[in-house]
Amino acid sequence: MITAFLPTARAMEAVNIAPGNAIPPTAIWIDLNSPTPMERKAAEDLIGVEIPTPEDMAAIETSERLYEDNGVLVMTAVMPMAVREPDPKVSSLTFVLTARRLITVRYGDPKSIAMSARRAQTDGTVPHTGPGAMFLLLESIIDRAADEVEKASSEYDLMAMRVFEGGVNTRKSGDYQQAIKTIGRIGLKIAKMHDVCATIARLMLFLSFHRTTVSLTQQQSAACKSIGRDIQSIKQHADALDAKLNFLLDATVGLVTLEQNQIIKLFSVLAVIFLPPTLIASIYGMNFEIMPELKWVYGYPFSLVVMVGSVALTFLFFRWQKLL
Repeated sequence: MITAFLPTARAMEAVNIAPGNAIPPTAIWIDLNSPTPMERKAAEDLIGVEIPTPEDMAAIETSERLYEDNGVLVMTAVMPMAVREPDPKVSSLTFVLTARRLITVRYGDPKSIAMSARRAQTDGTVPHTGPGAMFLLLESIIDRAADEVEKASSEYDLMAMRVFEGGVNTRKSGDYQQAIKTIGRIGLKIAKMHDVCATIARLMLFLSFHRTTVSLTQQQSAACKSIGRDIQSIKQHADALDAKLNFLLDATVGLVTLEQNQIIKLFSVLAVIFLPPTLIASIYGMNFEIMPELKWVYGYPFSLVVMVGSVALTFLFFRWQKLL
């Protein structure tokens, strides 16, 4: 699907381009959402360079993600998409940028695109240029990444309170398994935000280096540095949260191990407590002909008293040693 944003006197107007129709040459921002070969060809005819395929966008080499082609900057970054799912997802977004217009290529529906589209249609201060539309998108992506890191931090605080205030019952396997899964999900989200920050940081360096190619204004050049500082701040916050998550995971596993050790200790102590009566029962269970206690009238109650007494003495000894 192609959505073209055309300049108006107040802001921009979003127009859906039907398959087979030409893209208006006055379009400032052209959004290609899961484009067909025909739609990609229409965008290529307008911009004059090849539009990256999904395979190109998935490449990890910097030369495949950031390059210049005949005065057109082609830049691919990662942006947050479905971060609230058990398996947080990110989506690749390619910017094909000239001084006049911006083409975005995506194969998903990240929230940042919708936020930027709404603002482009209502905010008359957005410059009607390719870099102006791109910085609008970058601001939304950075804001979204920062929001997700802040939400992850809040989730960590709640989880830490549950673990250390006794909200997680380590005797119930379901409780601590859910706690570990929650910690892991937060960790996955932070890892995805690391990917977002890393790709945006490289993109900003590339864009700043080629600022004359796309005629960045002095204000936009300063915005490159500002976005770089924002990314560094988000990354530092994410690094600190990642370290705290590792600590919380170790603490949760440690509490489970401690509880297991207590159970093993209890069984070990019980085994030792019942060892003396077991020894006594074994002695009287031997099949020797001459065992006077076997013919004694009080032999049976005497053996029971000795067995109970041995248990009591062993128990008191462990209590004295504070092992119980």
